[in-house]
Amino acid sequence: MIVSSWNVRGLRGDRKMRMVKDLKRKHRLNMLRLIETKRQLVTRFDVLKIWENGCAGWEYVGSEGASGGLLLMWDDDFFRMKNCYKGDRWLCVEGVLSENSIDCAIFLGPSCFLGDFNEITQVEERRGFDGLPPSAQDLKDWINDMGLVDLPITDCKFTWFKGRSYSRIDRVLVSLEWLEVELRGLEEVQFTDKLKALTVPLEIWHRDNFGDIDKKIMKYEEEIKKIDDIVGNGTYDGIVEARRKALVTCCEKWYVRKELHWKQMSRSRHARHMDKNTRYFHNLASARRRNNRIDALIINGRLIRNQARIKIAIREFYKGLYNQEQSSMVGFRDGLVEMTNEEDALALEMELTPEEVKEGVWDCESSKALGNDRYNMIFIKKCWDEIVSEFTAAVLGIFQSSRFPTDANVTWVALAPKFTSAKEIKDLRLISMSGLCIR
Repeated sequence: MIVSSWNVRGLRGDRKMRMVKDLKRKHRLNMLRLIETKRQLVTRFDVLKIWENGCAGWEYVGSEGASGGLLLMWDDDFFRMKNCYKGDRWLCVEGVLSENSIDCAIFLGPSCFLGDFNEITQVEERRGFDGLPPSAQDLKDWINDMGLVDLPITDCKFTWFKGRSYSRIDRVLVSLEWLEVELRGLEEVQFTDKLKALTVPLEIWHRDNFGDIDKKIMKYEEEIKKIDDIVGNGTYDGIVEARRKALVTCCEKWYVRKELHWKQMSRSRHARHMDKNTRYFHNLASARRRNNRIDALIINGRLIRNQARIKIAIREFYKGLYNQEQSSMVGFRDGLVEMTNEEDALALEMELTPEEVKEGVWDCESSKALGNDRYNMIFIKKCWDEIVSEFTAAVLGIFQSSRFPTDANVTWVALAPKFTSAKEIKDLRLISMSGLCIR
């Protein structure tokens, strides 16, 4: 009985298919477990390209986009399947080994075993013993055969106590795949947590430096008026002149900040000229807010009022619109679609480089709206020298583990009226806003 597992990192293209086929042929495998196939659909034709004799059983779990994907293949003469259980990232097949009629279960996916194993693996793990019993050697062999890592205990040496007997029989065993995914996920969480924590001092800084713009402008104008009154009374020297110039400079700076604020609010092309017509921009922004407000909406012929009910009805409408119970098989005739050559296929599967990460960041528009994490790209660019290592590590970790951090994988959906006074759901344009850069 020969069983092999392989993190194939994408089962696409003839080259990768040939590599898997050669592995099966070279080692005369009875069963092959493939992880990270990155394929949403696996057909019998795909399996027969690898398992040439045609007597192959197989089960698979489709990927989520370009992430995950599992495939288990075996010789029908070697294993007879009885039941199959599947999850988003795991696959379990129950059956019988034909050679000796042993019932067994084959599990595919990142593995983690924890609990009381009632056995040690090292002499130091049990006080008063000079050697290992045969059962301990069996446990060590099983750990090595499964390719598991025994995570160390940091806060104590033993986990079981009785009188003067001490042993370490509780342990956590994980596969390398599980360890790789969790460690990378931890690095991403640490970086995103830092960004979250930074929002609090940034809000305070923003409030202190940019909050109450009108009050700050009024304060500077009052100070300027006081100086003008002093000059009008005949008191004038170099100190007064320097103070007035400084106040005028600060006042102009705050006027510019105010115009930039309303430029973002109004999104009017007239704002480019910076004509300080703040009331005009304010009216534009207020009018846009009024026009975009949805007080009543007709969905499927039913009039719905109340903001909370409208939100629920819109969500259910699009959930039903974009939900597909069963996907149809799509095929292509020979020659209709040109196949990617081997060089291009290799280029698509190459690991992302730090230079490409920076290029992707700089390709993003700096002044776009804030993402769901409340940071826009100008912040990332301005702070690049300070965050480059952690930011790059987090992005590379996404490509290597094929998993997005939860906070980064969020898309906001907005409904924009196609015209003024939109009344029906069909009169609204669906716009998705995602804070991602697709490579």
